[in-house]
Amino acid sequence: MTYDLIVIGGGPGGYVAAIRAAQLGLKVACVEGRGALGGTCLNVGCIPSKALLTSSAKYAELAHLSSHGIAVEGASIDVPAMMGRKDKIVGDLTKGIAFLFKKNGVELIEGWASIPADGQVKVGDEVYEARNILIATGSEPTPLNGIEIDEQDILSSTGALKLETVPDHLVVVGAGVIGLELGQVWARLGAKVTVVEYLDRVLPGIDGEIAKLAQRALSKRGLKFQLGRALKSVEKSDAGLTLTLDRVGKDKEEVIEADKVLIAVGRRPVTRGLGLEELGVVLDPRGFVQVDGTFRTSVPGIYAIGDCIPGPMLAHKAEEDGVACVEMLAGQAGHVDYNTVPGVVYTDPEVASVGATEEALKDAGTEYTVGKFAFMANSRARSTGETDGAVKVLTDPNGKILGAHICGAHGGDLIAELVLAMTKGATVAEVATTCHAHPAMGEAVKEACLDAMGRAIHA
Repeated sequence: MTYDLIVIGGGPGGYVAAIRAAQLGLKVACVEGRGALGGTCLNVGCIPSKALLTSSAKYAELAHLSSHGIAVEGASIDVPAMMGRKDKIVGDLTKGIAFLFKKNGVELIEGWASIPADGQVKVGDEVYEARNILIATGSEPTPLNGIEIDEQDILSSTGALKLETVPDHLVVVGAGVIGLELGQVWARLGAKVTVVEYLDRVLPGIDGEIAKLAQRALSKRGLKFQLGRALKSVEKSDAGLTLTLDRVGKDKEEVIEADKVLIAVGRRPVTRGLGLEELGVVLDPRGFVQVDGTFRTSVPGIYAIGDCIPGPMLAHKAEEDGVACVEMLAGQAGHVDYNTVPGVVYTDPEVASVGATEEALKDAGTEYTVGKFAFMANSRARSTGETDGAVKVLTDPNGKILGAHICGAHGGDLIAELVLAMTKGATVAEVATTCHAHPAMGEAVKEACLDAMGRAIHA
């Protein structure tokens, strides 16, 4: 049998691409070796981390209910029960994707794939023929040189999602999205959490002002930050772990004792073992597959999307890549505007961002205006007690929205309005003059846009 398309990888990019291709009338198979569909995001990433963030948030909220006139006594943590809830959510969702494959006529091929020749995909001892091959193999945690991850004491994000007890002291190496989210999970549940970061700031790539608001809020919630420090070594003993840190730019070492360490310094593409180099597929020095505007690699008939190509390493970006790629394969138009791909950090408070940061606009010499509104002045935020953070909007002289950044409760939902505005070319004035419900957190978006016009009402 010859397929029109074989997708290698059943994560968000791969399974969405496979389903969309089948909807367009292509004969499609998807190869997945994990044993469950959904990729890193569903199995050991986005979804299980959000499940644990939700469970830990409910426990942390108990400490603040007295201000509402509610007394709680005898509350306790059952980590295995939390993990069981998380695993059930993951299992139900992976089964849901398998159902969607059957519904749409996508054939699932279980096993690890390689590409032995043009138009061929090998899985185990079987070789399948395909007119087109789509690489959607995703990414994996980036290791640190000299630090061996054993998923027992020295953890990747995968291990941090499976801890059976609350650590006494968890050191998180890396103040990015993964490190802060998982750090807050365990801090809420009672662990002492120290975040070690090489740079002098948290959340690299996020607007600097918003990142500072996030760091301040997370510090109030128990995370301790050690910035400008590099992890030099980790030594194990019966007493626990000893971490040696280098002060960046200074001839000075520091020592931290911990019982668990989470290495969260980023992710790298999974492109090894596919046989890409032998076929002539061009990779960059970091292992990312190089593609053109149609997601085509340097070898005709082979395409790539998602985390294994340059660009934001986000599940929803991979989905957009997959849809655009197969629509173009089917003769339709397809395009992804990476400037309007939002990013969200699901800590408390949430951090959400789309478009250019203020630092990027300054570096480019772009003329811009800033509009801001603090949640402290928002009636809904005051009612719920979620007053940390602010909305920040960046516009050009004509009111075009260049970027939007939020630190605050429900920021991941609030950013959608600004993503839509940027996608459809709505100006800051058009957002500002749209009626927003009262009292609601979304009013902060309206006020930030009004502020960019020099006419905020409540600031």
